Amino acid sequence: MADFRGIADALKAGRAPIVKQMVQAAIDEGISAKEILDNGLIIGMGEIGELFKKNEVYVPEVLIAARAMYAGLDILRPILADQKVEPIGTVAIGTVKGDLHDIGKNLVAMMLEGAGFRIVDLGIDVGVDKYMDAVKNQGANVIAMSALLTTTMPSMKDIVDAVEAAGLRDKVKVMIGGAPVTQSYADEIGADGYSADAASAADLAKKLVSAL
Repeated sequence: MADFRGIADALKAGRAPIVKQMVQAAIDEGISAKEILDNGLIIGMGEIGELFKKNEVYVPEVLIAARAMYAGLDILRPILADQKVEPIGTVAIGTVKGDLHDIGKNLVAMMLEGAGFRIVDLGIDVGVDKYMDAVKNQGANVIAMSALLTTTMPSMKDIVDAVEAAGLRDKVKVMIGGAPVTQSYADEIGADGYSADAASAADLAKKLVSAL
């Protein structure tokens, strides 16, 4: 039988070659890619996220675990695509207009992908048009915005307003985060949620898509 617990533990330890080997072995055994994703990679990434939330591991450990997750995902992605396995949602993520910081955004993207979302990474300095294009043409049902500068935070409201103006508020959820961002700012601009860290962002995104 496939060692799902072993895959999760190897991922948490950041042992990319071992994860790759174990995922391939499970595929060779005839285990479905979806099962390996759900019971191995997603479990492992969820557990490293919980440790991160409790300050028991830090950004370097999460990045190393994410690298191990991608080693397994590289094997599973083509199989999942062939079997038309749907992600739990599609997140368009970026750092807002005028902001060139991306470490936090990248960390959130990794945690979201580890939780089973398809990621449309829009990069840095992202304006309204790019977000709206991801919603209209790439199937994004969650918009995730990051800002590290207080001066760029108003861009978040511009994007919430654009979703509203397009009549898509019931089809798209908007979540925000970043060092200067708060829950009260999310409430003020009409965002659907705020997350203080990358692991909480994955939990929030799951909650938001389940409400769609």
